[in-house]
Amino acid sequence: MNTEILLIISSVLTLLSCLLIVYLLSKNFTQQRHFATLEMQLDSTQQQQQKFQEDLARQFTVLQQHSQQTKDMLLQQLNDHQSKQQAANHHLQEDLSEKFSLHRQRFDEHQINNLKTLQESLQLGLTNSRQQLTEALQNNTQHINAQIEKLTKTVAEHLKEISGQVEKRLADGFEKTTATFADIVKRLALIDQAQKKITELSNNVVSLQEILSDKRSRGAFGEVQLASLIRNMLPEKHFELQYTLSNAKRVDCMLFLPAPTGNVAVDAKFPLETYRKLTNADISAHEQQQLEQQFRIDIKTHIQHIASKYIIPGETADGAVMFIPAEAIFAEIHSHFPELVEHAQQKRVWLVSPTTMMAILTTARAVLKDEATRQQVHIIQQHLGYLAKDFERFQKRMDNLARHISQANSDVEEVHTSARKISSRFAKIEQVEIESAPLVEDQS
Repeated sequence: MNTEILLIISSVLTLLSCLLIVYLLSKNFTQQRHFATLEMQLDSTQQQQQKFQEDLARQFTVLQQHSQQTKDMLLQQLNDHQSKQQAANHHLQEDLSEKFSLHRQRFDEHQINNLKTLQESLQLGLTNSRQQLTEALQNNTQHINAQIEKLTKTVAEHLKEISGQVEKRLADGFEKTTATFADIVKRLALIDQAQKKITELSNNVVSLQEILSDKRSRGAFGEVQLASLIRNMLPEKHFELQYTLSNAKRVDCMLFLPAPTGNVAVDAKFPLETYRKLTNADISAHEQQQLEQQFRIDIKTHIQHIASKYIIPGETADGAVMFIPAEAIFAEIHSHFPELVEHAQQKRVWLVSPTTMMAILTTARAVLKDEATRQQVHIIQQHLGYLAKDFERFQKRMDNLARHISQANSDVEEVHTSARKISSRFAKIEQVEIESAPLVEDQS
């Protein structure tokens, strides 16, 4: 399609070129013929000019013969005409002087009458104009005052509405803050109650070695104590008992904490058999050394099991908790077996007693509360951002209003200035203070 269009355009251009060449050739031929005609006319003109020069020479000779006679006759006639003209001019000058004096007298009388009539008309028109201008200025002033009053009322209503919204939002924020503090006070009361219950429970325990003589009783006691602590400290949605991990292992309790801590596994099955034997006063020194060595092995093995089963990258936190259900055992380990504490730290297993577990749960509760507070702060900040935008729009509108009021005030001042100048000119006209110099228009 484009090729055909280009061929058509090329053909048209070729045809136009041919037509232009023909036109130029014909025009050249016509010019040549015209030049030949002009040459013939030029020859004829030269011949006629030659003849005209010969006739002119003959006529000039004749004119020279008659010029002297004509000159003498013209001088005589000129002298006669000059005498007559002087007499006529003197008579005409006297007549014009008389007519000019009479015309000037009439013109002065007519000008005085016209000036009086014009002054009366102008004074009457200026009086009417002053009255109309005064009425117009009064109407405009009343209209501007009404507009300013209306605009002031509108601004006051908008300010009142915005103030009400700000007070309402601040009141809502204060109510939420008050509710949050009340909730914190309630939770602290629950913590005190839980501490009292734990104290009562510790006082009511007669013999931990007798109750925890077998593994099932030991595990059940640790799980019950752990569950009691956690339920008193954390909401149900932030922990789960007997939680199954992705490796099919079941942990006694899983704490769901916000980032960066993540999910923390808690084990409550502490090996107490060896420790119960160590507390027997009838054993010998050699047996005590063997039991201490066995106690080290049991605790170390249990730490390794917790680290291998309950620490899963990407699913749980980088550490786990081993719950020791007795403060005496916790104190014994930290006092006489510091290597176990160091080994637990290396394996990222945290040893806790009921008291330290309470502190950890209190910290976890504070973290959860802080997370919830941060979410509420985000909402408050968002509303404060909206409020800031609303106030910015209000500031812009207030600036526009102030600018319009200032412009209206400036216009009123200019109108007053013009009115004063017009009144001054009226007063000058009434006093007939007309100067001969031209008036200059005041643009102010």
